Amino acid sequence: MLFWHVPAPNEALLISGSKSRAGDAQFRIVTGHGRWVMPVKQKASLLSLSLREAEISEDCVTQQGIRLAVRAVAVFKVGDDHPSIANAARRFLDEQATMEELVGRIFAGHLRSIVGGLTVEQIIRERDRVAQEVKEGSHSEMEKLGIVVDALQIQEIGDTSGYITNLAAPHAAAVASAARIAEAKADQEATEREQQAAALKAEYERDTAIKRAGFLAETEQYNARAAQAGPLSQARASQEVIEEQTALAERQASLAAQRLEAEVRRPADAEAYRVRTLAEAQRDQVRFEADARAYTERAIAQARADANNAVAASLRDGNQELIAANRTVENLPALAQAAAEGISGSRLTVLNGTDGVNEIVSGIVGQGLAILDNLKQGSGGAAPLADGAGGVPQKLTKLTQDGSGSGSGSGSGSGG
Repeated sequence: MLFWHVPAPNEALLISGSKSRAGDAQFRIVTGHGRWVMPVKQKASLLSLSLREAEISEDCVTQQGIRLAVRAVAVFKVGDDHPSIANAARRFLDEQATMEELVGRIFAGHLRSIVGGLTVEQIIRERDRVAQEVKEGSHSEMEKLGIVVDALQIQEIGDTSGYITNLAAPHAAAVASAARIAEAKADQEATEREQQAAALKAEYERDTAIKRAGFLAETEQYNARAAQAGPLSQARASQEVIEEQTALAERQASLAAQRLEAEVRRPADAEAYRVRTLAEAQRDQVRFEADARAYTERAIAQARADANNAVAASLRDGNQELIAANRTVENLPALAQAAAEGISGSRLTVLNGTDGVNEIVSGIVGQGLAILDNLKQGSGGAAPLADGAGGVPQKLTKLTQDGSGSGSGSGSGSGG
């Protein structure tokens, strides 16, 4: 509004012409809020409270008489309190643009006085001390001006006579020597490191080449195995087929052998055993028949001899019984022959071989002799000698015709 004035945050509103005052000031100070200003009767002015900077570049002489070019910078502003604003308004309200130059000159004077009481070494080593002494020396003056110094820094110290350069020469030489030594050591270490790195690189390349060769060999080996896998599998399959065929052939051969054993060999052995058994039986039968005939002939011959002896004796003694016996003996061959024919025509089983045949023949002859004894007892010593055909008794003739008088003989075992 036309009569309403509001200062900015970094400004102070100064109203003159009013009866009210701020302390000893002859004008009203307003900050942070607006104020009515009566035209013609009152006048409003603005004082900047912003931060300002003053550069200081001054040739100073030290305690040792050495000229130094010192460059510094001061950061200041008008104080925020009403007394500082009032002091600054009285002095710089119409000359706010020249405030930096005026403050810079004040700081330059204090800087020269402070540097003149110090040595070059102290100034170089203790820059903060120089800045602090300059601020403290100008404090009263800055307070009268209503200015607050926020910072003062020594930026550069120039040596026009070369004193600082000469002062730093020994240290620079030592530093340069140490630098050269360090550089040499660094070069040596770098060379050693490079050699070690080269050796490690060569070793790594060698190991890599060896491993690559091993991998290549393994790859080729696997490729060869893969290439041979098909033929090997086929060969193994063929081998397995051959083994199965061999096993099948062995099983077939075993089966054929078992079939031959069951169908040919065993029946052949049985047939051979049957034929052999029949042949042995026939052989034994022929042998038994021959033995029987021989024994019969021997018995007949012996009987004839005994009969002849008895006849001869009876004739000498006139014994009729012996004569009858002689007749009986004369018919004994016919009796034995009839018995032999009966045996030969019958189915006779001889268990004990030749002894069995002998027992049979002995039985037949014994039966004849028993018949003879019966005849003797029945006739009272003079029984008729010819009851049947050929002079053979009827009982003996019936035995002969039956053919089974002693048709079976027994022994202890089978013959042959």
